[in-house]
Amino acid sequence: MRADQILHPTEAGLYCPPGDFFIDPVRPVPRALITHGHGDHARSGHGSVLATRQTLEIMAIRYGEDFTRTRQVAEGQIRVGDVTVSFHPAGHILGSAQIRVRPDKGPTIVVSGDYCRAPNPVCAPYEPVPCDVFVTEATFGLPVFRHPDPLSEMARLTASMAEFPERPHLIGAYALGKAQRVISLARQAGIDGPIAIHGALQRLCDYHVEQGIELGELIPATAADVPAQLVIAPPSAFASPWVQRFRDPVIGFASGWMSVRARARQRGVELPLIVSDHVDWPQVTRTVRELAPSELWITHGNEDGLMRWCELEGIPARPLRLVGYEDESE
Repeated sequence: MRADQILHPTEAGLYCPPGDFFIDPVRPVPRALITHGHGDHARSGHGSVLATRQTLEIMAIRYGEDFTRTRQVAEGQIRVGDVTVSFHPAGHILGSAQIRVRPDKGPTIVVSGDYCRAPNPVCAPYEPVPCDVFVTEATFGLPVFRHPDPLSEMARLTASMAEFPERPHLIGAYALGKAQRVISLARQAGIDGPIAIHGALQRLCDYHVEQGIELGELIPATAADVPAQLVIAPPSAFASPWVQRFRDPVIGFASGWMSVRARARQRGVELPLIVSDHVDWPQVTRTVRELAPSELWITHGNEDGLMRWCELEGIPARPLRLVGYEDESE
């Protein structure tokens, strides 16, 4: 059996005919395997969903308990149709996983979803999974993207807070994964006082704490006078009247895209923090070299840059041209 007979792109997403399932489908399907809980990968309305326990619980928090008719926790090796699947940590957000698809005969395929090789205090680290075909994202798949140590970015935050003690620091961070990571990194950087959070982050922060992740004292950023210098909010909050309660704030945003100065200027960001939950160029090329797959499939992001690198390295590769997978909208 050829690799493209085991898994191939469709308008709904990657489809596995011998298992009769989709991976991270972009529209409702009878059977879905989900890599992680971000809205561009995990959608509601599927007939059945197979995912890690944490991803299933996150989907229930975000979409309601009836987000699917049936759900199954991915534990160990699971037989689905005529293939065996297993889930392995991706290092992206809490509950994120790569999905290994192994037929009885034919190449083993690993779909990475979104993944990250940098240490992340709020989720399990990435686990290399040997395979014949590796399906990688290419969100930052250009040589220009080389993300700094996130703790060095936190040092920039603490330096700004020390320089402007009278100004509240409002940091935009996506509600799932990034917000909790920024809070945890801030604690590592020595910010041990209360951190205020927008109401949209409360339930997901509570869930991380329930899962044993220490976030320290969090207070709501709803009072007229918030008694915290550091405030974390989803990016959408900065376009709402909510932000007007803060006098002369330092506006920051935590994202891998903050390495692109034009994006920071467009958002009116005074303090861009380059904190990414995706592999940058050195990480993705290192991963491909370590796994040494027979073939590389490239999904969303800068496919052409990674395709060119594969050509120069003599690595067989193909772009899948999947659409619908971007930074999670708020």
